[in-house]
Amino acid sequence: MAADARQLDRLFEVIAARKGADAASSYTAKLLSKGVSACAQKLGEEAVETVIAAMAGDRKAAISESADLLYHWLVLAAALGIEPADVYAELERREGRSGLDEKAARAGN
Repeated sequence: MAADARQLDRLFEVIAARKGADAASSYTAKLLSKGVSACAQKLGEEAVETVIAAMAGDRKAAISESADLLYHWLVLAAALGIEPADVYAELERREGRSGLDEKAARAGN
């Protein structure tokens, strides 16, 4: 099986299945048991680590940290009850719009 973005959906299914599981049985269950704030904080930490790797020009570390970032984004989404498809739909809604126009439209809200 080739690596592609469908892995995110498969990973989300695993993460969602661990919601409410014994926190001693998996890292995902443990993180989810700590609530949205802990999940959000961990996502922020991974974002910073991704930025640091990128700024250092370390491609291998940037790939690894990006994987961690995506995993923790999915954990936060599960904690919030957000399906990845909801985010995909928002990206699709924005497709074809200028990034500058999109930012201006959001600033007015």
